[in-house]
Amino acid sequence: MSDEIYAAKAYLHKWEEPCISYKNGAGTVFFSGCSLRCVYCQNHVISNEGSGISISSDNLGDIFLSLQDKGADNIELVTPTHFVPQIIAALDRVRHRLHIPVIYNSGGYEKVSTIDMLNGYIDVYLPDIKYFSPEISMRYSSASDYFEYASEAVSTMINQVGKPVYNSDGGLVKGTIIRHLVLPSHRHDSIKIMEWIAENLPLDHILVSIMNQYTPFDFISDNFPELKRRLTKMEYNSVVKRASELGINGFTQERSSASAEYVPDFDFSGLMTI
Repeated sequence: MSDEIYAAKAYLHKWEEPCISYKNGAGTVFFSGCSLRCVYCQNHVISNEGSGISISSDNLGDIFLSLQDKGADNIELVTPTHFVPQIIAALDRVRHRLHIPVIYNSGGYEKVSTIDMLNGYIDVYLPDIKYFSPEISMRYSSASDYFEYASEAVSTMINQVGKPVYNSDGGLVKGTIIRHLVLPSHRHDSIKIMEWIAENLPLDHILVSIMNQYTPFDFISDNFPELKRRLTKMEYNSVVKRASELGINGFTQERSSASAEYVPDFDFSGLMTI
C-alpha cells in the first residue's frame, strides 16, 4: 500500500468478543491491505486483493466521530499497521471530541517502534499470535520471522496499557486481548503458543481468545490441502484444555462460528469521501 489510506467498510460490528461488542457493537473500520496476507484469510478481498476506496485523514476522523454518534462501544481499527501515521493524524484532529476507547486489531506482525508510536493513542490492543513455528508462518504468511516480531510486539502492547479495565457495562476500556485462530492439522503449534504465553506473559494482564472460526473457503489453493477442511472438535478442544491447565483466562468460540455468514460484506458502506 502507499501513504494514501484505503478502507473497505466502517460499521457497528456486533460479533467481536463480548467485552468489545457489548452493547451496540464495535465501531469497526476495515482498512485495505495487510502486512501478512495469509493464504486462508477470510477477508482476502481486502487483505490480498486490496479492494477499497481512498479516504483522507480528515475523512477518517469524521468516520470515527460518526461511529461514536451511532452509539459505537469503541473505535476498532482492523489491520491498521501500514496506515499508523495517517491514523495518528486523524486521532489528533478528533481526540478532544472522541470519548470512547480506541482498539488496535492487528495480525501481530509489528515492529516495537510502531507500537511505541501508538502510546497514548490506543486503549485496547487486540493482536493475533498466529504461529509459533517459523516453518508454518513461512508456509502460510511468507514470514518466517513472524513469532520473533509478534512476541516482542505483544509484550510491548501489554506493558503499554497494563491490566484490563472495564466500564460499568462490562466493556473493556483498557487492556490486551490476544487472539489465536486454531488451524486444522496444527493444534500442536497452537499448544506451544499457549505454553509460551503462560511462561512469558503476566496472565493477570491479558485475556486470550481462542478462535474456532477457521473456514475452508474455495479460494484456498490446492497447494494447501491440509487447509481444505474444517477444524475438528478434538483439535480445538485440546488447545482450550491446555490453555485452561495453564491458568489462561479469556474466550472460546462455538463451532458454529466457522461460517462465511460472519464475514463482512465489503461494500464500502460507512465511508465518507471528499
